[in-house]
Amino acid sequence: MRRLPPLTALEAFVQVARLGSVKAAAEELALSTPALSRRVQALERFIGRPLFDRKHQALEINIDGQRLLDDIAPALDSLSQALENIQSGGNQLRLRLAVMPLFATQRLFPHLGRLRQQHPQLHIDIETTPHAVARLGEGLDAAIVLMAKDIDPALYAHELDHEQVYLIGRRQLLEGPQALKSPEELAQQTILLHRDMALSFDAWKEAAGLPDLQPLAVDNYDSGQLMLEAAAQGLGVAVMHASHFEQSKDPRLVRLFPIHVESPYRYFFVCRPRALQTRAVRIFRDWLVAAEI
Repeated sequence: MRRLPPLTALEAFVQVARLGSVKAAAEELALSTPALSRRVQALERFIGRPLFDRKHQALEINIDGQRLLDDIAPALDSLSQALENIQSGGNQLRLRLAVMPLFATQRLFPHLGRLRQQHPQLHIDIETTPHAVARLGEGLDAAIVLMAKDIDPALYAHELDHEQVYLIGRRQLLEGPQALKSPEELAQQTILLHRDMALSFDAWKEAAGLPDLQPLAVDNYDSGQLMLEAAAQGLGVAVMHASHFEQSKDPRLVRLFPIHVESPYRYFFVCRPRALQTRAVRIFRDWLVAAEI
């Protein structure tokens, strides 16, 4: 059988090719940048040709490198899966997932039964930790997070939606003697804000042409479900996403002042690129994207 290059060199090459960054690949493999570069160079010497075009500080995979990646990446993934299967006894896959409670209740849990039918060996440990991104790779395999800024480029991220901001209140604010006639009347209302969506009301005010509007008070919550209930009970006007309102299907609630407002926040599925080599993470990611939850 023909002699093969070191597995560590192949692993380094695949990581650099997939991530497009020596630094990010080195972090994934817990190596220094020079050490990882030496492994890639060793593979190039073994093959006898360059696999990347070097441009200043950047590496760009070339035609030979892409052909090699296409051929060996599936084999390395299969090897990783085989090791994972033997470690788990071949009977069970486990995913440690962080997700925001309202997203889990409204959008994830109603569909998980289908995932279980398709992949009965996949089991999911659920957490609602507020610091999910910081714990990826350290107790968490993946997370579904709400972010107002771009995800760290060292992470794999898939955007799940891009929503509108709604003002949500009890029905009496739309109908009857207590109905609000204009957005300016929000100055006499309490605004309910989620701590993870602090910029939402500012975005709504800008779109409404009322950037200086000051409500009676702003109450902060860390639970979307409690915000909806508070709004239904007349404790204030909740500033949330369209899906939060639509999925609640609560007849006590209405949307106020239907102004089109793009949310500064988006839901993302995130994990470390290395986690995508595990079968549990790949199964869940592929299902989540295909299901368009």
